[in-house]
Amino acid sequence: MKYGNVPGLDIPVSRIVMGTMVCSTDNMDLTCELLDAFVDAGGNCLDTAHVYGGGKSEPAIGQWLKLRGNRERVVVLDKGAHPYWTEPRVDPENITRDLLESLDRLQTGTIDIYLLHRDNPGVPAGPIVDCLNGHKEAGRIRAFGGSNWSTARLEMANTYAENHGLTPFAVSSPNLSLATVNEPMWGGCVSTSAEDRDWYARYRLPLFAWSSQASGFFAGLFTPNDASNKDIARVYYNEGNWERLRRARELAALKGVTAHQIALAWVLSQPFPVFPLIGPRTVRELADSLPALDIALAEDEARWLNLESAPVDI
Repeated sequence: MKYGNVPGLDIPVSRIVMGTMVCSTDNMDLTCELLDAFVDAGGNCLDTAHVYGGGKSEPAIGQWLKLRGNRERVVVLDKGAHPYWTEPRVDPENITRDLLESLDRLQTGTIDIYLLHRDNPGVPAGPIVDCLNGHKEAGRIRAFGGSNWSTARLEMANTYAENHGLTPFAVSSPNLSLATVNEPMWGGCVSTSAEDRDWYARYRLPLFAWSSQASGFFAGLFTPNDASNKDIARVYYNEGNWERLRRARELAALKGVTAHQIALAWVLSQPFPVFPLIGPRTVRELADSLPALDIALAEDEARWLNLESAPVDI
């Protein structure tokens, strides 16, 4: 496993992060099997959220951490203040409510990386930064950031922090994958544009990329004539993505790997700190993703995959 650094943490973070949407107190056997396999492979960062599994993901992780006695070796990335129904909840009161409940569910005193699970542009950045700094000073969180925050709002938050002598956002978690989206998978989500990638390269803010594998688009699960998965068709079916898939398959054949692994390697190849989130449902799916860490993409290969150069350039 390869590792990277996150401001505010004294432990390196695995470059691939394990999503835990399928982990639940209703199925502790699967939860333990997946988390054990990830840690055995060298992974140490788990992604969860107050809303995952209807509130059953965090307690499952908490139980596993207690069973294995490995809390100090695991980086817990948690998210809160997700909008329930359509009501925005990114404000100091809801942030605090969710955070305290998450700590209780996880059976821990501190969350390593705490992200706000959406943004609420109607709330000024200042009170949010003040709130998060208060929880950091109290020892409840070590580092914090935003999930699905625009680069403009991230700048607002960190400018406020700088002007007031406070700790800034340490990380961001938008969608980033080789596939481009026609529209957000869920309302209020942010996907990373070329301009955004330039911003991250300039500021070097670590990016935790959700849906880094485009929900299996590059795994050979879908075809242009099959729109039975309406969400995947709605979000990812476009001419450019089918060409990206074709190129990923071509390059994969040359390198002796899979298109799925090539797509994840593209995310890892970005010129800024990036930590792809993956969501395996089985140990086999987990094992299929990890070889991407060892695939080195040249800059011209990465550009070619993303349709930034003609086919003859590879």
